[in-house]
Amino acid sequence: MAEARTPRATATGAGRVLVAIYGIFALSATARAAVQIAGRFGDAPLAYLLSALAGVVYILATVGLAGTRPWARTLAWAAVGFELTGVLVVGTLTVLDAAAFPDDTVWSFYGRGYGFVPLVLPLVGLWWLHRTRPSPA
Repeated sequence: MAEARTPRATATGAGRVLVAIYGIFALSATARAAVQIAGRFGDAPLAYLLSALAGVVYILATVGLAGTRPWARTLAWAAVGFELTGVLVVGTLTVLDAAAFPDDTVWSFYGRGYGFVPLVLPLVGLWWLHRTRPSPA
């Protein structure tokens, strides 16, 4: 009977860079949304709330990827998967109806304002989670 090997920590090796990038996005998206909501909420409430949501998702992904507790990997999978869905949905909506978003979100136009990193980051995150998963011994 083969035992399952324990998963590699997601925050080791190249994973440290991934966690750092997620941390930077968590801080920047959350701070940007806080400033927008506090100062100009009436200008584009949907966009600013979506930016706040993105900030929370980046925080959760950072915690999940950096964590070592049993639930951390599940949190990372959920947050990064939600992030990919969010950037694809919001990106597509902003392409189809840019007027509905008078100000950009982190995920607008697939993260164009951030050099498309919001589009690439969840793909790298999911790949890293897959690569560091437990495998049969």
